[in-house]
Amino acid sequence: MKKIFSLATILMATFLCASAQNIQLHYDLGHSLNSDLSGRPSVTTTIEMFRPDGWGSTYFFTDIDYFHDGVAGAYWEVSREVNISKNRQWAIHAEYNGGLASSQLNDMSTRFQHAALAGAAWNWHSADFSRTFSLQAMYKYYFKGQNVWNRPFSSFQATAVWGLTTANKRFTFSGFVDCWYDKSVKGNWILLSEPQLWWNLSAMKGMEKVPVSVGCEVELSNNFVFDKYGRNDRFHAIPTIAAKWTF
Repeated sequence: MKKIFSLATILMATFLCASAQNIQLHYDLGHSLNSDLSGRPSVTTTIEMFRPDGWGSTYFFTDIDYFHDGVAGAYWEVSREVNISKNRQWAIHAEYNGGLASSQLNDMSTRFQHAALAGAAWNWHSADFSRTFSLQAMYKYYFKGQNVWNRPFSSFQATAVWGLTTANKRFTFSGFVDCWYDKSVKGNWILLSEPQLWWNLSAMKGMEKVPVSVGCEVELSNNFVFDKYGRNDRFHAIPTIAAKWTF
């Protein structure tokens, strides 16, 4: 998942209509399905918040990864959009990313090379907000990291985010795809996508007051996930089993 190394932008599928917060619990199957990822944390919790206002919207999330004996690392991202069109479709987007991770293979900890992003966003939704879509194009600046080779450099990131709620609100299909420049990887580009499928229990008869969804996520990445040998030069498809409480 996006939970271990640098993470890109995601918007809540309900952007523009109401504030929303949720807590997610993911059981990551990467360590079980791929021996090269045996050092990958198996559990991640995510806290998300989205809140619109008269100017635009604010979004943040925090991911915390866990080994069996404690916390493995944490990552957070916060973004702000300011509307620049009357129909609220066009906005200026600003964002910060950063975090810390440790390895199960040694006692070393690694800080993410934190980054600041700025650019433009185009947001669309259907009349009932059951379908949403966002495109973002951003300049990305990496600050100096803890290692001498993590020097400051400029980058570019393109992001697409989608949400689709269907079958009388029983199911939600959401996710994002990010592509950004990183001169340290093979081919100089990283691709990351995390489609999620949720079964919303509140849409079931007699369970209207149960704000719980169960489902799964698949992390599709190229040049992103590091294996136990320190390589991040290949494609991975890593599924999770997940539950979400929306409040």
